Amino acid sequence: MSTVQSIIANFKEENDMAVMHLESELLKVRAGRANPSILEGVMVEYYGAHTPIGQVANVTTTDARTIRIQPWEKNMLNPIAEAIMNSNLSLNPQNNGEVLLISIPPLTEERRKELVKKARTEGENAKVSIRNHRRDANEGIKKLQKDGLAEDEAKDAETKIQDITNQYSTKIDQLIEIKEKDIMTV
Repeated sequence: MSTVQSIIANFKEENDMAVMHLESELLKVRAGRANPSILEGVMVEYYGAHTPIGQVANVTTTDARTIRIQPWEKNMLNPIAEAIMNSNLSLNPQNNGEVLLISIPPLTEERRKELVKKARTEGENAKVSIRNHRRDANEGIKKLQKDGLAEDEAKDAETKIQDITNQYSTKIDQLIEIKEKDIMTV
């Protein structure tokens, strides 16, 4: 039989994972500045295996508008460039025979608003995930109550779960607010 403490601990762990996922998704929303994390999800065909770009090349920024990709093997220049172009990031790497250079264009006001909308959508997805975790935790408490948990303890646990939900919702709002400021800063 599961205890109240384990339900709450599991609830917190699931919410931590939801926030971490949100943070990783927000890194992919580019704010008009070069950032190697933009390429984090890009997979390159490397000797028959799909490999993250960071494991076949050194990805750095040379300035606020340029990402530099130095593959460890020269024959990887074209596969890396291809993977980046096929990644739906709207990036076009320039191959100079030694490295790939990606120029990040400045964002238009319209594009900034689209990115803010995307960040808010990611935040809402994280909140939905947290609400689903809350529902599951509350169902676990109700099941324990049917199995003999005192009503007072059940109410206390549900209150604690709601307090934790509120904390995580606030944290998500703060992350989105920071990202919005980042995107809208010219």
